[in-house]
This record gives sequence, C-alpha cells and structure tokens, in this order.
Amino acid sequence: MPSQLIYQDRIPLTNTEFIQLVIWHVEPPVHGSTHHYKYRFAYVKEGICRLRYDNEAGKGDHKHVGNTEQPIVFTHLIVLKRSFFSEVAQLRGERE
Repeated sequence: MPSQLIYQDRIPLTNTEFIQLVIWHVEPPVHGSTHHYKYRFAYVKEGICRLRYDNEAGKGDHKHVGNTEQPIVFTHLIVLKRSFFSEVAQLRGERE
C-alpha cells in the first residue's frame, strides 16, 4: 500500500502526558475504511495510552478507550481531530 506521511506531531501536555498525531495519505484506502487516510491519534498519560483513534486494516475507523474498542464515523479529518481533542479534554477534567 503506497503511503505518504502528511502530518506528524507530538504535543507535550505535562511531564507525564502527551498527544501524538500521525496521518498518512494512502492509496488504496485501508481495508475497512472508505477514505484515503491512515491515522493514529493517541493520548498517553503516565506511559499508558488512555485514548486512541485509528483505522487498522480490517477494523475500519474506531477508538480505544482504555481496554474498550468502539466504532467511530469518519466524515473529515478536521471533525475527527476536534472529536479526539474534545475527548482528551474530558478525560483530563477540562471544560470546553
């Protein structure tokens, strides 16, 4: 699957927390997804991934909250990013 990295960032929040965002453009789409992006958005605290949005081959678009996987609907990267940051804020006890 040819892919091109289009975005990568690691955002430190505290000494023990960070967010990592990685997005690739892929052709053809990842098996299970209908769009041309492969992505991984992760919120890590104290070395444990507390929230991750991704689209593994065969699983499609989904999120991991602790040890639970839940499907998500992909409409646009900006919408996905907003949803992810909103959930991170909730996990951190922040107000939006």
